[in-house]
Amino acid sequence: MSDTKELYEITIIGGGPVGLFAAFYAGIRKAKTKIIDSLPQLGGQLSMLYPEKYIYDIPGYPVIKAIDLINNLEKQIQPFDHTTCLEEEVLDLIQEEDYLRIETSKGTHYSKAVIFAIGNGSFQPRRLAVDGADAFEDKHIHYYVKDMNKFAGKKVAIAGGGDSAIDWALMLESVAEKVSIIHRRPEFRGHEHSVDNLEKSEVAIFTPYVIENLLIDNNEFKGVQLKKSKTDEYEHLDLDSLIINYGFTSSLGHLKKWGLEINRSTIEVNSDMSTNLPGVYAVGDISNYQGKVKLIATGFGEAPTAVNNALHFIKPDSRRQPMHSTSLFEGSGVV
Repeated sequence: MSDTKELYEITIIGGGPVGLFAAFYAGIRKAKTKIIDSLPQLGGQLSMLYPEKYIYDIPGYPVIKAIDLINNLEKQIQPFDHTTCLEEEVLDLIQEEDYLRIETSKGTHYSKAVIFAIGNGSFQPRRLAVDGADAFEDKHIHYYVKDMNKFAGKKVAIAGGGDSAIDWALMLESVAEKVSIIHRRPEFRGHEHSVDNLEKSEVAIFTPYVIENLLIDNNEFKGVQLKKSKTDEYEHLDLDSLIINYGFTSSLGHLKKWGLEINRSTIEVNSDMSTNLPGVYAVGDISNYQGKVKLIATGFGEAPTAVNNALHFIKPDSRRQPMHSTSLFEGSGVV
């Protein structure tokens, strides 16, 4: 439980790329910073959904894999020893006299300013709608891949037909003993290049099939029974692990109850990235203003603006316009 009344200067809600860069910038401004995210690892959708996809609009990188971008951003914040709270969903935001109280699914946090960097909202995986599946979650049935080595030498199946499912199948091919992919439609929804690589691989493809039942023996997970769509054909697939990749549902959920000005699933902000609530800022895809362009690069530019103005809000005598990074790094411990 996070219920000790330790007061932070800046709390960043959301650990995706823009949230991570905001944390980095808060670090070089020497702000006591905390990151809260509902997912089990940092990186947001890039880590969870598209780790192997290439990104072409990051300044200074002609092309970079999503997972490499996240790894670089995580490395960038390491010197600052920020507090990170994962698998915590923010449930309420309460303005006290001189700080903000953040209620989450695991406890209470306290901060002088808050920066929302939650993309399109907090998101949760679409779960497998088969009897008994919840009993095997995190043991044999997985919705996130935190460490591919966990599947070394195992028989693994990925259920899903999009880019993320195909990515994980191809990545696990060199790690697992055997990899299968199950999709309910005859054709995959991934990019043509990825589908082509899948068809050339050793991954066993089951299309169009759905998971009908789990195979359980003495309360032990043994695999799944598949049913071919629009037929009475069945397949038994022996497995050690099943990865469900049916996508995620995202929602602004509780945001609408906190008094924030919401416009078409985004938070309205001013030019300094402040919202209508004192001490609360928003950056990245969740923020909106006239002329907004939704790119990661845009969010990277908004992050320092939010941090600098949040620190000015906390300490009105501090500078809104900081020194150049070469001066800011002096004495920061970053080498």
